[in-house]
Amino acid sequence: MATGTPRQMKLVGFMQASNVSVYAGSWLHPDSSPDFLTAGYYQHIGRVLEEGCFDMLFFDDRLAMPGIYGDSVAETVRSGARCVKLDVSLALAMIAAATSRIGLGATYSTTYFAPFHVARLFATLDHLTAGRAAWNVVTSVNDAEAQNFGVQQHLGHDERYDQADEFLEAVTGLWDSWQDGAVQWDRENRVFADPAKVHELNYRGRYYDVRGPLTVPRGPQGRPVLIQAGSSGRGHAFAARWADCVFTNTPEMSRSIANYRTQKAEIAAAGRNPDHVAILPLVYVIVAETEAAARAEEQYLLDLVEPIASLVLLSEATNLDFAGFELDEPIPDAFLDSATGMHGYVETVRQYMGGRPVTLRDLAGHRATLRQSPRFVGDPGQVADQLQEWFDAGACDGFVIAATSLPGTFETVTRLLVPELQRRGLVRTAYEGTTLRDHLGLPRP
Repeated sequence: MATGTPRQMKLVGFMQASNVSVYAGSWLHPDSSPDFLTAGYYQHIGRVLEEGCFDMLFFDDRLAMPGIYGDSVAETVRSGARCVKLDVSLALAMIAAATSRIGLGATYSTTYFAPFHVARLFATLDHLTAGRAAWNVVTSVNDAEAQNFGVQQHLGHDERYDQADEFLEAVTGLWDSWQDGAVQWDRENRVFADPAKVHELNYRGRYYDVRGPLTVPRGPQGRPVLIQAGSSGRGHAFAARWADCVFTNTPEMSRSIANYRTQKAEIAAAGRNPDHVAILPLVYVIVAETEAAARAEEQYLLDLVEPIASLVLLSEATNLDFAGFELDEPIPDAFLDSATGMHGYVETVRQYMGGRPVTLRDLAGHRATLRQSPRFVGDPGQVADQLQEWFDAGACDGFVIAATSLPGTFETVTRLLVPELQRRGLVRTAYEGTTLRDHLGLPRP
């Protein structure tokens, strides 16, 4: 973004190639479509978000059906707790064909895929979308995922990030194995590409050996945009080294401000420009024509999800089987401390509970409702005020908006909220560039 241009929010749509959004009860909502197994469903959402001038959408993913709760998938299937997960790269391809500007991201794991595969996939996506590709980097946390890939146990938390560092070194090396201008297309001299500009990588590490070069020339963005969501100390260090966008989950503004300052400092300490990394918290937006209508919708959503769906997802997130506890029984600290999944989640709930003993009902309610992320509720002016308060206070560079119904939430946000944000000059009224890096104000590597 040029010097002197007012700072604007970055807006990202958080997607699932699933029967539900990240909000587990969304399939029950009347504004959710049952067409989630069709290309048109995803293409419609992509067009809606592009109409709202969102910077990008990206797909979360898991590589297993939740099956830790009760050592069974039965409750997962019955309650619809993310029992469907389509291949996100193909969902993105469908959206790419129906849009021309919005950035397109997908989650791929450094634990279960190979660097060459991921490098080729996102380099191809970057070419075929004219520079709109993004990769959400995850290390994977779930034991059920491990078992689907013939692995009975994950690497330890910090070791997963050590492996991921090597994975990124190999992937970015492959993306750079073709120099800009390598393709000559010189029919007269019969030179397709300049051999001096295409290089073997010959990467050698503890976890990976990758010869290269990549079979895809350097993409329009140089490298696809990298998204990362590590919340632990090791995760912060990984994001500081690699991420273009850091996806966070901090429910209170004060904590978000502190987290923002810490992460920007870590990025600077890693030798990178903090202005070239966007910090983006996950938020829920419940907006309606009137505050009364928005509050009524909020209460409807709070009442919508049955506890069992939340417990299924809670067990998936932590790798702990909560089936043996009663709802109002305090959960022993030793049991919670044994979580091997999302390390930051249990601590977030403890902080939310103010230090009192945590019960299964507390955990289920936190996971089920909208308490795990900031929730902005009201008419368009009120929600814009709340978003602007966070933005102006230095809590974030924009927002990842999670849907409570699909496509309903994004339709309402685009129709009601985006025009108010545009009126205030907080978001663009039209795309000025063509690539995702253009939208985000990021340099081309």
